[in-house]
Amino acid sequence: MKKIFLTSINFLIIGCISLYANNISKTSVSGKVTDAQNKPLQFVTVSLLNAADSSLVKVEITDINGEFRFPTSTPGEYLLAYSSSGFEKTYSPKFTIADDKETQLPTVKLTIAVKKLQEVVVTAKKPIIEIKADKTIFNVESSITATGSNALEMLKKSPGVQVSNDDKISMNGKNGVKIYVDGKMLQMDEKMVSEYLKGITSSDMEAIEMITNPSAKYDAAGNAGIINIRLKKNKKYGTNGNASLGYIQGLTPKGNAAVSLNYRDKKINIFSNVSGNIGDRIQKMWLARTQNDSLFDMSSKQVGNNNNINAKAGFDYFIDKKNTFGFMANVSAGSRDWSSSSTTPIYYAPTKELTQTLIAKNTVPQTNLNANFNTNYRYTDTTGKEINVDADYGLFRARSNSFQPNTYYDVNNNVISQAIYRNRTPIDIDIYSLKADVEQKAWKGKVGYGVKSSYVITKNAFDFYNVINGVDTKVLDKSNSFKYKENINAAYITYQRQFSSKIDFQGGLRVEQTNSNGELTRADGVFQSDNNVKRSYTDLFPSAAISYKLNDKNNFSLSYSRRIDRPSYQDLNPFENKLDELTYQKGNAFLRPQYTNNVQIKHIFAGKLSTDFSYSHVKDYATEILDTTNKNSTFLQVQNLATQQILSWHISSPLQLTKWWNGYLEFWHNTYIFDGIANGKKVHQSVPHFGVYSTQSFNLGKGYNAEMSGWWSSPTNWGATGRAESQADVDFGIQKTILQKRGSIKLSVTDIFATESPWRISNNFGGLQLKGRGTYESQTFRINFNYRFGSSQIKSSRQRETGLDAEKGRIKG
Repeated sequence: MKKIFLTSINFLIIGCISLYANNISKTSVSGKVTDAQNKPLQFVTVSLLNAADSSLVKVEITDINGEFRFPTSTPGEYLLAYSSSGFEKTYSPKFTIADDKETQLPTVKLTIAVKKLQEVVVTAKKPIIEIKADKTIFNVESSITATGSNALEMLKKSPGVQVSNDDKISMNGKNGVKIYVDGKMLQMDEKMVSEYLKGITSSDMEAIEMITNPSAKYDAAGNAGIINIRLKKNKKYGTNGNASLGYIQGLTPKGNAAVSLNYRDKKINIFSNVSGNIGDRIQKMWLARTQNDSLFDMSSKQVGNNNNINAKAGFDYFIDKKNTFGFMANVSAGSRDWSSSSTTPIYYAPTKELTQTLIAKNTVPQTNLNANFNTNYRYTDTTGKEINVDADYGLFRARSNSFQPNTYYDVNNNVISQAIYRNRTPIDIDIYSLKADVEQKAWKGKVGYGVKSSYVITKNAFDFYNVINGVDTKVLDKSNSFKYKENINAAYITYQRQFSSKIDFQGGLRVEQTNSNGELTRADGVFQSDNNVKRSYTDLFPSAAISYKLNDKNNFSLSYSRRIDRPSYQDLNPFENKLDELTYQKGNAFLRPQYTNNVQIKHIFAGKLSTDFSYSHVKDYATEILDTTNKNSTFLQVQNLATQQILSWHISSPLQLTKWWNGYLEFWHNTYIFDGIANGKKVHQSVPHFGVYSTQSFNLGKGYNAEMSGWWSSPTNWGATGRAESQADVDFGIQKTILQKRGSIKLSVTDIFATESPWRISNNFGGLQLKGRGTYESQTFRINFNYRFGSSQIKSSRQRETGLDAEKGRIKG
């Protein structure tokens, strides 16, 4: 099937090229634009003007090679105008276009507008949402309602992104999305990723990029694609900085602050940033669970303390025009203490007669440290060749202690029994990575190739204790240590070529070879079949995309990619972790990677209205299964089901309603089809899921701006066996610039109509009937003050991706 599909794509590409070649007019004018160092300039606006009156005939944009082409059927005398941000506007001499003849103009060099550049102070505002050919961009720094939010909350506001009530992130209806920060994948599981994102404030963020079909240059991990969070970087000459202070009032008060200080000249760029937040977050949850002949009706309150500090510092040293060396360190540390208290009346289900009541508490003090260090070398020359080499080291340290007293009472409130547990769960993860990437012109297009090798060592322990008369007694058959090593070696090649002004192709192939070894050591010394699991496998990941410009208003594209999702490190630990008196979690040493094939057809009308249809097939789909034991306990385990299929369509467009009113609107629909076997029980679900997202911004004049944004999501699946009810959210904010436009004050209100919270779920699988609902602090009032100081002279910052792209997203809490 795969061979037939790839062969069909090849015939389609050849057919499109042949059809275009047979019908193209030979009357045309073409040329190339470079900078003073002969480096091709992309996205230069080239205007074809009548020589007689300078009236506009047509506009084109230069491609990645700095080239442009005007097909025309009208001979005559013309001239060209070249314009690009940061360069002097340039005009060509007058020239003549002859009938049925191709006119090739000399290469044009644009010069930097030095004087204007030194005087410019940026006041323009980017649109909140940008639609690109390969990604959608949410410009966080342009959003007023982003005030005081953290990165996870900003993902909830991002188009095409969904965040469930238990903080699991999906994109376009697919799980397995990988989160990058400045081009670096977070090597943590979903829980730890969400906690980490809660520590990043919106004042640190520049934009969120959503890429559904990444090229072969990116690591193959992530079946839903990737989300890259770009943090703010220094783009100004001289000394400059930014300071912000925020306050949030929900059920409890919270605060955040950030400060950055930077220096840049022609030889060096030094950047630094420190941010932090403080405050408690309260959640309430109600779960009614029927199992065997018992009904458990639990109500609980959970308090999470989120005190976190982030620090980033580094430098770029520009050795000469071709060579740059850089170093960057990013450290996040915090205490995320968590506690819960619950009351669970237990009934005899047939008669609803109360038999006993469980009062349970759980106190979990925990600390986390995440640090990443990157050294980078970059070479670029006037031929368009670019080389990047990255060496990285990352570490993750977590320390957690859980204290769980459980007391059973009879119907007269007398103590029946008491069980008190304690566990300690230290986690140490070290990640080493080395990669090299090269891009250069070849074969009438652009070729990229590179290699990468990563090595990960993860060590985690689970020490379980019974607390009897205040004394901790270690339970050996419930304690263990788990060590996991993984080495991934990868190589890739990509090719991009614009065959004409209408047809563009890019394709690539990535190969990844994986070696892993998981070793479980039980404290009681007992051997079990999954104590040691070794694996070695090699996979190919092709990707391809072809775009066709039918005319000035219609652009079509077809893309394909193959992706992989490897299990998180802790999901491979085959031991049991007691979450509370009635629930435990167990790893799965035999958990397999899941593979996804994605196909997407996209149409963009007038550069704005975007419509796409996609199909995804997931093999060995992995999800968390909720099942039961014979002792009225519930357990959670990630398992491989047989398959998942996803059918999707999206339609979106920016809206220019008036000169002072801009907006963005998106509709989407997904259908999920699950088929497989879990714990010997058949699983089949076909679930539709649809929704709408919109944001509107208003320029009110006199330094005032306002914004309203919102989304609505229909009922959908919860895992592979459950259902989640609909949710929605509407936020509003207003901003006033002050202090000669260097400062701003923002006020905002989130979840105005209290439709994001509460959430509701249900599950009926494996003899377990469950209904749940919960609330969290979605309704808040926020105020933020921001002030910029220092130089405002703009210079493009150097963008780079580090080598920990695929290793930071699989650490599990």
